[in-house]
Amino acid sequence: MPSRISPQTPTVPKWKRPGKTAEDLAWADIKVLDLSSFDEPGGKEKLADDLRDAVHNTGFFSVTGTGFTQGEVERQYDIGQAYFNLALEDKGNPSYRCDFAKGNYFGYRAANEKKIMGTDVLDNVESVNIPKFIPQNENEPFHPFLRQFGSEIEDFSRRSLELASKIFTLFSIILELPEDYFSTRHLYEDKSEDHLRYMIYRPRSLEDDAKVMNTWSRAHTDFGSLTLLWSQNVAGLQLKTPGGDWKYVPPVDNGIICNVGDTLDFWSAGYLKSTTHRVVRPPHDQAHIHRLGLFYFVRPGDEVDIKPAPSPLLKRLGRIAESQANAAPVRGLEYVRERVKDYHNHTDYADMKGKKFKVGDLEIEDEAD
Repeated sequence: MPSRISPQTPTVPKWKRPGKTAEDLAWADIKVLDLSSFDEPGGKEKLADDLRDAVHNTGFFSVTGTGFTQGEVERQYDIGQAYFNLALEDKGNPSYRCDFAKGNYFGYRAANEKKIMGTDVLDNVESVNIPKFIPQNENEPFHPFLRQFGSEIEDFSRRSLELASKIFTLFSIILELPEDYFSTRHLYEDKSEDHLRYMIYRPRSLEDDAKVMNTWSRAHTDFGSLTLLWSQNVAGLQLKTPGGDWKYVPPVDNGIICNVGDTLDFWSAGYLKSTTHRVVRPPHDQAHIHRLGLFYFVRPGDEVDIKPAPSPLLKRLGRIAESQANAAPVRGLEYVRERVKDYHNHTDYADMKGKKFKVGDLEIEDEAD
C-alpha cells in the first residue's frame, strides 16, 4: 500500500517500539478477529458469531486485517511522541486544554496536576484528544504543532471510524438489528464527542507507585460506545474478568485492542459488556519506559438516544420491556459530557468505588478500586 504521507509533511523523530516483556504475566484470553474476511460471502455473519461470546462476557477483543499499515500506525506514534516532547508551557497553554468543568474532553490534559487515591502521589498520565475533522469542531482546541500534520491525522481519524463501523455492523448482527443500526448512530459528519487520542504514562518511582497500589489509571469503564487501542508492547492494561480477577490484556502484532463502552452497554441492556479495566505499573523490565498510546474513542452522535435498542434478541431474553420504548430519551452529548465532568473535574482522584452515576434512567456503577 503506498504511503499516505505527503512529501510536504514535516518530519519528526522516529518513535521506537518497545520490546515485549520477558516476564510471565497472567494474560487474559482475548478473542482475535481477522477483519479481512468482512466482505467475503458470509464473512460478517461468521465474524459476528466469533465475537458474540467475547463481547457478552468480557467486552474485550482484538482485531487484525484492519487496513492500517504498520508504517501508518508508527507515524501516528511519531507525531504523538513529538507533541509530548514539547515544553509544558507550550503544549499546556490554557487555550488548548480540556475544559473538564464543562465536561469537554477535547484538548490537552497535563500530568502531575491531580493527586490520586487520597495520597500525595500525582497522576502520571498526559494526553491530547483531537475531535473529528468537521466544521462543527473548528473552534475546539487543536494545538498549532498538531495542525501542521492535520491532513494525515484527519485521514487516520476518518479511517478509524470506518473500521469501527465494521465492528458496529457485527454488534447489530449479534443483536438481530438492521446491520446499519449502530453505524448510522456514529456517522463521521455528525457532531459527537469522538476523538483520536495520543496518551503517555510517565514512569514513577517504585516508592510512589507502592503508595497507590501500583495504579497508573484507576479502574473504570469507558464512557462512549467503542474504544480502539492500537496494540503496543508495554504491559500494564488489565481487565477485570467476570470472576473478579485482574488479567493483563496481551499485545497483538499488527492489531488493535477493542473494548465496549458504556453507551453500547446501555443500548444492549447489559448484554454487551462495558468491562472494568485499569492500567498498573508495568513489569520490572518495562517500568522505566514512557508508555505511549494511540487510541480512537467512538462516541454516539450528540442527538442520538442511547436507551436500550429494540433488539429481538434482548426482548426474547427478557432484558428489555415494551415500556422502555416510551422512556425519556438520553442523548449522547448529555451522557458523555456529564460523565466526563463527574469523572475528571477534580483536584484529587479519591476512591469512588460503589458510587452510582446516573443520567435519566441509565445508571452505571463506578467500580474503581
